[in-house]
Amino acid sequence: MIDNGELTAILRAAARAEILPRFRNLGAGDIATKSDPHDLVTEADTAAEVRITEALRARLPQALIVGEEAVSANASLLDGLGTAELSAIIDPVDGTWNFARGLALFGMILALGARGRVTHGILYDPLLDDRVEAREDGPCEMVTADGNRCRLATSPIADPALMTVYLPLALVPRERRPALAATFAEFGRVGGLRCSCHEYRLIAQGHAEAALAAVLNPWDHAAGALAVTRAGGVARMLDGDDYHLGLARDAGYLLTASSEAAWEAMAVRLRPALL
Repeated sequence: MIDNGELTAILRAAARAEILPRFRNLGAGDIATKSDPHDLVTEADTAAEVRITEALRARLPQALIVGEEAVSANASLLDGLGTAELSAIIDPVDGTWNFARGLALFGMILALGARGRVTHGILYDPLLDDRVEAREDGPCEMVTADGNRCRLATSPIADPALMTVYLPLALVPRERRPALAATFAEFGRVGGLRCSCHEYRLIAQGHAEAALAAVLNPWDHAAGALAVTRAGGVARMLDGDDYHLGLARDAGYLLTASSEAAWEAMAVRLRPALL
């Protein structure tokens, strides 16, 4: 079986060939929109995903490979994700809006799955060449560019007034936004990075306490949910159901938090607004 080091090497090669040369070097014709004017795709996204997909097919020929840009062209790729014996889920540039605007806040996400479970996750920062990595049977670790490893642990904070949380107001249905916005005053700090990769990295490192996902794209959340849980946190649907790869993209809300107590503190406030 491929390990996290090999997965990272695949991401690193794609970053150096396709992503980093295009950062702050995109022309107007290199950026396009998908579902709305804020949902962007760049030449870096598409070229990197092709390179990563080719490398994974060579190494894991039996795997179902699901990439964000491939799904944009063929949504049926998601159909087998919950039952495939082996799957690989790619977000070639997570935080594309930031990347396209020249903000150094983007990442690359790669997860492996087996019959609906997430088994491996990589949250890679191509600018710093470091990563948060996790396995379902191991710890969550930060691995620096020179290979040093540090085991990660989530924050012990569970008082909402002290918590840093990521709540995507613009991604919930418009009629739910006033109720969700009304909860913001109960939390210490509310924000959003427009980059799931770095939101999950910060929660796994103990620097933030929770994130809500309103759209369950597996490339955004599979690796991050695994990383946070292996660091000591919780990733569960807001209605209490388990999170797994077979969920539809519009199946509800995923709430990831640094502890069971933090998850419950969030859920009791968010459920009346969203469910």
